[in-house]
Amino acid sequence: MFKKKENLVGLDIGSASIKAAEITQTKTGQKLMHFGLIDIAPGIIEDGIIKDFSSLSNSIKELLHKNNIKETNVAISLGGLSIIVKKINIKQMDENQLQDVIVQEAEQYIPFDINDIYLDFHILGDSDRDTNQMSLLLVATRKEVVDNYVKLVQTVGLNPCVVDVDSLALQNIFQANYDTSDENVSLIDIGLTKTSLNILKNNTSIFIRDVPLGCGQINNKISSFVNCTLEEAEQIKHSLNPDKISYEDLQEIISDVLSEWCIEIKRAFDFFYSTYPDDQIKKIFMSGGGGNIKQLYKLLADETSTQVEAINPFSNFLIDENRFDMKFIEKIAPQAAICMGLTLRKINDK
Repeated sequence: MFKKKENLVGLDIGSASIKAAEITQTKTGQKLMHFGLIDIAPGIIEDGIIKDFSSLSNSIKELLHKNNIKETNVAISLGGLSIIVKKINIKQMDENQLQDVIVQEAEQYIPFDINDIYLDFHILGDSDRDTNQMSLLLVATRKEVVDNYVKLVQTVGLNPCVVDVDSLALQNIFQANYDTSDENVSLIDIGLTKTSLNILKNNTSIFIRDVPLGCGQINNKISSFVNCTLEEAEQIKHSLNPDKISYEDLQEIISDVLSEWCIEIKRAFDFFYSTYPDDQIKKIFMSGGGGNIKQLYKLLADETSTQVEAINPFSNFLIDENRFDMKFIEKIAPQAAICMGLTLRKINDK
């Protein structure tokens, strides 16, 4: 059972919006206590790098205040170009030995000075006794990036207890809501500037890749087409009757970008199949802002010959319908996945 002092607020600081969630354990199951979202202006975060510290901290304060979130212990996550996640094989050894040699092993996979990064690892499943090998998930990120996010949340009075990886937070919430232990699935999170792809086999991550594509591509093309700001382009994108562009031209722009996404995702799948030719992916679960673009689902299903559906990070959680707007919760579900995965973490987690 969760103890109150172990609870963490999941704080997902994205390039287009910030999401926060908090859960608690009750006698009948895990219950959603708080959830909120606030949009941020383009350019405040670019490629995972904080560009406007003051505006971002003010937005976090506003989000917490509006949603009455008082807990100060938080879990945050990073993704994109600032993070390297790689599955590697290494000689079998115990964890204490591994701590001593992991830096040397990591140097051949990390394109940064080893002194400039934070390094962590997670042992994947059972070791292969026949080859005396074990599989690890190696995670590395530049110290400068992590330190800036830690400083950000501390500036607003929060205590960052866990710094996670977007794709792993997504995996965390997926496994809390779905049982797919008998099939291979792909979790795809499409944000403003990056897409995270995580393929699971027997509930273990065996392939992770971030690619630099996202919803911002649609906004950029709309902005160029009608000569407007990115904020105006975002409004046009969601309009059913745009006044600066015909509906047909808007749909063509969106369709062109979605086709690019599908091609890139298919390439990632093809690379995966070249390594794991017998491991067919049965389902794709979509999240992030791109997870709300319904016309993407059929295109991606046709491109990859795989069933595609939106993730519901709330399905196994109790939600008070008198406290939350359920239509909003249903609509926002794909975007809430990472912050819900973060709020599952505990203070003393590795």
